[in-house]
Amino acid sequence: MDEADRALAEKRRQLLRMKTVATGFLVVATIVYVLCTWAESGGDAAGWVGYLKAASEAGMVGAMADWFAVTALFRHPMRIPIPHTAIIPKKKDQLGESLSSFVSQNFLHPDVVEEKVLSAEIPFRVGRWMAQPENAARVAKESSTMLHALVGILRDEDVQQVIDATIVRRLAEPKWGPPIGKVLAELITENRQGPLLDLLAERAHQWALASQETLDTIVMRDAPQWAPRWANIMISEKIYRELVEFTWKVRSNPNHEVRLAANRFLNDFAHDLQFDETTIRKAERIKAEVMGREEITGLAEATWRVAKRLILDSVEDENSTLRRKVKENVVHLGTKLRDDAALNAKVNRWLVGGARYIAGNYAREITGIITDTIARWDAEEASKKIELQVGRDLQFIRINGTVVGSLAGLVIYAISHLMFG
Repeated sequence: MDEADRALAEKRRQLLRMKTVATGFLVVATIVYVLCTWAESGGDAAGWVGYLKAASEAGMVGAMADWFAVTALFRHPMRIPIPHTAIIPKKKDQLGESLSSFVSQNFLHPDVVEEKVLSAEIPFRVGRWMAQPENAARVAKESSTMLHALVGILRDEDVQQVIDATIVRRLAEPKWGPPIGKVLAELITENRQGPLLDLLAERAHQWALASQETLDTIVMRDAPQWAPRWANIMISEKIYRELVEFTWKVRSNPNHEVRLAANRFLNDFAHDLQFDETTIRKAERIKAEVMGREEITGLAEATWRVAKRLILDSVEDENSTLRRKVKENVVHLGTKLRDDAALNAKVNRWLVGGARYIAGNYAREITGIITDTIARWDAEEASKKIELQVGRDLQFIRINGTVVGSLAGLVIYAISHLMFG
């Protein structure tokens, strides 16, 4: 038996006990009345017997009247279909609607909800809790547990399909030429190619400075066999000087013809990538070759395999960077929520706005759970459920009816005896 079943069993015992007590009051009043009536039948009863008889008689009437009233809420008294009895079974749907409307108007009204949210000081309390290192560590641990469970229930094939569909295939769907050309044109317009050309010119000049040996080898290898060695050396040196001077000019002059030619080439290439069908088709062929490579076709599987291993290693290691960063961020956010009045007020406005919106637009849907649940109940079942919750307290009405009735009967009898003897 779980906790809920034990609670229901305890409520049933309490209800039965109170019914027994209330019925006991009626039984006592009845016994007293019978004894008093028997005593008076002998003709020599004491005067106080009349008082006691009147009190017990009125107590019996009060007890039975209140028993009828309490019982009539839940069922027909003595199974007799008296009008206006078994009120709850007959009116359960209306009661459900009334309760739903009451809760909606008095508990989920936007003003009431706003007042409650503001008084709760949620951002400050949450921030104070998060700012404590032990709580932040708990958040990091629970987050890691949830992440581990999430990774565990995900099928590798499904995740790989998602990665392949959302990343790899998306890269291959559009034509590469026009967007690359557009980006290249924008970079050229902003002169972003300038540093690249500077770097190429610098590297070319550095290569030229160190190219004497290479040039000597080429000249000696390709020169006619009849050419004198000293002539080949002079030619090599001439080429070297011209090459160094040329690369120096390209390097030091931003408006050198080579640089301008490179810019014109890049401009033309950017234009052709966007508008020239031949260039666009060539770009598509290159794209097809790139996307068809094994490294690309297996990208989704490799990506998820690496990501999964990193995630599992991080969540299982208490000292991992992931856990440490989560803890640090939780503490940082909690401290700001606790100490930063502006941030606290902003979050409060978000919460109040969200709560007012939900209360103003969905209160009926929320309280509709009450109406729908009660409507699904069987009439007899609904009556039993409600009696189980409030029936114990209602038995005090029967007890009070017996006691008050007895006192009222005693007072009425006493006044009548004083007035008329």
